[in-house]
Amino acid sequence: MDFVLVESFTNYIEANIVLGNLESQGINCWLKDENTITVIPIYNTVLGGIKLMVAEDQVEDARTILEQLKEEKKKYYHCPKCNSSNIEFITTNRKALNWLAIFFTWSLGSYALGVKHVWHCFSCDAEFEEPLDTSPVMDVNEV
Repeated sequence: MDFVLVESFTNYIEANIVLGNLESQGINCWLKDENTITVIPIYNTVLGGIKLMVAEDQVEDARTILEQLKEEKKKYYHCPKCNSSNIEFITTNRKALNWLAIFFTWSLGSYALGVKHVWHCFSCDAEFEEPLDTSPVMDVNEV
């Protein structure tokens, strides 16, 4: 059986949540490079993240489910500046300080990249550490 790369993650928790959702709906899938990146996080950039591999004959179903999960997530997370839900967690190296960090780490013999993970709003172009979270909070007495 052949497997196809469908999505890549920088966070092993999010990767496992998506994996569990897909498996619960009968999708045959697994996470490539999860153990390496979890143990040595600096390899995340080099290896291209934790890769969600899906059986070739189930790729379309998996992509449909992933789109539904992304739309559900967008309902609850918003830009703190303009309140748009058109946001995404990205890797950026555009800031001058990051380029300076790249130069110094490279010149000192360490090849760590000066990248930063931030949330980016595609509506107002703002970058921020945490989005506004409007997800419903569950009361422990409800369980």
